[in-house]
Amino acid sequence: MRGVPSTGRARRRRRRAGLLAALAFGAAAQPSAGDAAPAFAPRKREWERAVGGRAAAKLRIHARLEGWPTRLHVDAAELPQDDRAFLLRVARDTWRGLAALRDRENGLPIDHVYFGGDSLNPARAEIGDYTGITTVGLYVISIVAAWELGFIDRSDAVARVRAALETVRDLETWASMFFNYYDTTTLERTSEFLSFVDSAWLTAGAMVVRSAFPDLTAEVSERIQRRNHRFFYDSDRELMSHGYYVDSREDSTYHYGTLYTEARLGSLIAIGKGDVPEEHWFRLQRVPEPDGPGARRAIGRRTKHLDGGYEVHGGWYEWRGVRFLPSWGGSMFEALLPTLLVDERRLAPRSLGRNGEAYVEVQRRFAIEELGLPVWGMSPSATPGAYEGYYREYGVPPLGVLGYEGSVVTPHASALALAFAPEAATANLKRLVELYPIYGDFGFYDAADPRTGRVAPIYLTLDQTMTFIAIANHLRDGVMQKLFAADPIARRALPLLAAEDFFD
Repeated sequence: MRGVPSTGRARRRRRRAGLLAALAFGAAAQPSAGDAAPAFAPRKREWERAVGGRAAAKLRIHARLEGWPTRLHVDAAELPQDDRAFLLRVARDTWRGLAALRDRENGLPIDHVYFGGDSLNPARAEIGDYTGITTVGLYVISIVAAWELGFIDRSDAVARVRAALETVRDLETWASMFFNYYDTTTLERTSEFLSFVDSAWLTAGAMVVRSAFPDLTAEVSERIQRRNHRFFYDSDRELMSHGYYVDSREDSTYHYGTLYTEARLGSLIAIGKGDVPEEHWFRLQRVPEPDGPGARRAIGRRTKHLDGGYEVHGGWYEWRGVRFLPSWGGSMFEALLPTLLVDERRLAPRSLGRNGEAYVEVQRRFAIEELGLPVWGMSPSATPGAYEGYYREYGVPPLGVLGYEGSVVTPHASALALAFAPEAATANLKRLVELYPIYGDFGFYDAADPRTGRVAPIYLTLDQTMTFIAIANHLRDGVMQKLFAADPIARRALPLLAAEDFFD
């Protein structure tokens, strides 16, 4: 989910992000009392008034950034034709953007920059000087990936990681859990929500860091242990809660009940830490119950008995001969984000790995065969043509229990697909550059609408980190997956993945 500045427009975006999150839990989305949150970041508003208003404040925020793009667009002919050279160029450009769009005073990445009016002029751009803890987690993983790719040396990488994590250490928390979003200028929280899945990504980032840089193990391990993910565990349902609203002292009414969402990584981490029992993994629905919200009847549904005495309800959905377990909305984000760190093709070839292959195939075929589009890859992203690149959910409807709208294409979806269909994914990224003005100084912009040809001229840091880490894995033989798997938490949990055959 994206970060939230303390403006009325941003609070509307926050409610949209909250609904998007709720859809992953196997429940129909309903606004929560937590959506009526108070205004946040009073020091930020005071600072803006003191420096002469928001326009003047924007220029000061711009001055705090490490860098800024020099070209709005890069011609497709400038990019290499060779697949590996092309991906290496994308990785270099994307990393330059990630390195540039961070606050030089505290080392945190900002959420986004949006270039309105076809201009790089900072006065006309929107600078999202806030960040989410998932973004921070994936950002420190990206720093490790940049070192592995040889873009920065080890001392630089360690310094960047340490700067970000030391800033995070001093942020406001509740029960040792971080809030979803913080202002990167004043470091005030801009949310009242504690999120399970976002907390897990921060832990995942710390796990990769201590595998890559043993000299940081002591300080990082202490922080990992301090965050007990049992805080989110509902022992009656044996499921993880969406989260907790601190200001209103209210649990979310939703749970992560569906296996094939991005939250499965958090479940593995919680099990590997010993925060929750491993039985939790087998309580996640492989396919929804027939009477569940929006559920259609599964094929081959039956009770399956697994080694260890566990019982799950099997079955699958099918689209044009392809069998798969559904996510909630049918987006690439939900399906493949965990594979940035978990090599599901190797560890779970008969279950999650096979499902990833099917997911990519349906994503590609639906866009081309059903919609007649020249490119594919649908996942939550900015909306081309919308005011300030309004963020919303997109996906392939047949792949989801609910099914998001299928139309807008985002490059990070193709990058995530590199782990399952590298040639097709690379060809699709090249096609995006050929057809649309979607490539700039810092790599791919966030989305294109093939129906109109319009592009969302926005760099969203979270989506850029996904693209960068996925390419690093492809170029370096799953290097980030190997670092994650080497952590003791992962070593305890990952054997669970081999237990099933989804389609037997």
